Amino acid sequence: MEKPKSLVSVVIPVHNGERYLAEAIESVLGQTHQPIEAIVVDDGSTDGSADVAKGFAPLVRYCFQPNSGVGAAMNRGIDLAQGAFIAFLGADDLWAGDKLALQMAVLEGDPELDMVFGLITHFHSPELDHGRRRQIHCPQEDMPGYSAGTMLINRETFLCVGLFETRWKMGEFIDWYARAMDLGLQSSMLPTVVMRRRLHADNMGIRERDSRTDYVRILKQSLDQRRKRNAHASEPKKRPPNGPR
Repeated sequence: MEKPKSLVSVVIPVHNGERYLAEAIESVLGQTHQPIEAIVVDDGSTDGSADVAKGFAPLVRYCFQPNSGVGAAMNRGIDLAQGAFIAFLGADDLWAGDKLALQMAVLEGDPELDMVFGLITHFHSPELDHGRRRQIHCPQEDMPGYSAGTMLINRETFLCVGLFETRWKMGEFIDWYARAMDLGLQSSMLPTVVMRRRLHADNMGIRERDSRTDYVRILKQSLDQRRKRNAHASEPKKRPPNGPR
């Protein structure tokens, strides 16, 4: 069957996220925009994440891969996706119910746009005790969400930028976004909260603290590549040799 032109493929990477995965999936399936294709890519989980995801069949497609990192898991989901549009959601985060509807309206209303983002709000996961909440900072203000979890993008446009870099433990989206900006992609930031980011004891930012230097390496790499391009563009063009008279 021919797929609807408005089909959105939503990729949910998960690694040992059984505690929160069901809520994340429900926030995707409950979107006011339809149709949706939900794909859970299990990145080598050893807990009950597989059972949670399979419990939503046939509304959710489930795929397992050996633990390879979030970038590789999202790339696998893109490979499986059949929709004309791509979106992502972390297994511990939640979407606002009208997230996709609002973003689709923006993309359809402005052909010059390549991708749409939205605001993020943060919340402490309910199971955290008072002491743990005090240790994990929770921003009170809504923030512009330049992240995979807030983005909606045409699949072909995404692939023009390329897949996520898999060598980083953190920062794979920053790397991708820097490449997108270098190509001149146009984006819009909705003034509306589209995602709720859950803060808990096992957030990747806490679990992979030693990998935060990846952010610095990614930014340095992007700046170095930009300088090389600028230097090449500013070089005087050589005149072709004179032909025979």
